[in-house]
Amino acid sequence: MNKFITTIKNIFSIEDLRVRILNTVGFLLIFRIGAYVVLPGVDPNLLTKNTGGIFGLLDTFLGGAFSNASIFGFGIMPYISASIVLQLLTVAFPYFHKLQKEGESGRTKINQYTRFLTIVITAFQSVGYIAATIESEAIMIDHVTFNISSVIILTSGTMLCMWLGERITEKGIGNGISMLIMVGIVSRFPGAIISEAILRDVNGLLIFIFELVALFVVVMGVVMITTATRRIPVQYARQVVGNKVYGGQRQYIPLKLNSAGVMPIIFAQSLMFLPAMVSSIWAEKNEVAGYIKQAFGDPNSWQYNLTFVILIIVFTYFYTAISINPVQIAEDMKKNNSFVPGVKPGQPTSDYIDDVLTKITLPGALFLCAIAILPTFANLAGVGTDFAQFYGGTSLLIMIGVILDTLQQIESYLLMKHYEGMMYSASLKSKAASVYA
Repeated sequence: MNKFITTIKNIFSIEDLRVRILNTVGFLLIFRIGAYVVLPGVDPNLLTKNTGGIFGLLDTFLGGAFSNASIFGFGIMPYISASIVLQLLTVAFPYFHKLQKEGESGRTKINQYTRFLTIVITAFQSVGYIAATIESEAIMIDHVTFNISSVIILTSGTMLCMWLGERITEKGIGNGISMLIMVGIVSRFPGAIISEAILRDVNGLLIFIFELVALFVVVMGVVMITTATRRIPVQYARQVVGNKVYGGQRQYIPLKLNSAGVMPIIFAQSLMFLPAMVSSIWAEKNEVAGYIKQAFGDPNSWQYNLTFVILIIVFTYFYTAISINPVQIAEDMKKNNSFVPGVKPGQPTSDYIDDVLTKITLPGALFLCAIAILPTFANLAGVGTDFAQFYGGTSLLIMIGVILDTLQQIESYLLMKHYEGMMYSASLKSKAASVYA
């Protein structure tokens, strides 16, 4: 406990880190307040809460903003969908691939395209959102005026959420986009535990304790798989300069079992919202649209889970491929006079790293799939719907992934401060030695 308190003191003793944490809290507070600001012209007392199906799952990610008909009704989800489309375009079209390699200027152009596409996606989804989730009785003004104004406000709200995420990344701590999703999930977690405890009552206390223990085991499993690495040994060539020998030490390239992190889950989940939301516009007039809405509107349906698993596997390989470049790693090793023992430098090293990466990516992707669909089995086993969403699944993966990433950034600040303190102390000692010499 004393070590924990000391760590907290050390965190807030670093001015830059303290300012970043306070900035993050401030931006997240704005995001949470916006989740309760209802669209103009809507009577919140007449709204029907979307607590089930795919809309209920989306509402969990957005911390209640979706069911509240909030100005942040879509949160950051359209921006994630736009990012997915742009990343796919970089693979399919040479123009976007060229932009990606142009450095900062290329990234700036891609970000501009992403913002424009976000506006288009949000405006399109807003039409389905208004038609599917806001009852006519809850609209207190002219419907045409309400529809036009709501599309504009929802689009502006998503752009503001995107801006908040970017500011968190730039001036706060952690990945801003992921932080916005995590805070929406965490805000629903206490209520889910309380509702599950009430559901079990005194007679089901043993079952409730078993559920908490099982959740703890799942969390530990997720943490272990998230941090698991496959270490590739790297040997540095020895160099003789005069009478001294440099190099020769052995290090490792740590390849994570799940190199893509939580991003495949976020990407896949953002796409899973589209079929039910879009088909809801024509569900009453078209049988096919009604079937799609029913199948993909229920997270427990086999159609939903099968599609979800396929998307996760695809995005895991895709995100791993764009995140880790074996060719670049092999070239850097060759420049630094290092090699993998038993493997020739250059292309053979690149092929070896690519082969290892391919072998460890599959079990990592399958693990993500297992965790992602675990709430479905938990719900079928009798766990309450609200609590089952945290019993593994996307919510748990996002929370753990974002928390681990944020803790790693905080740890890097602490290590950097410790390093600077040692350098400062050594500098003073050397100056003192020169004075008294």
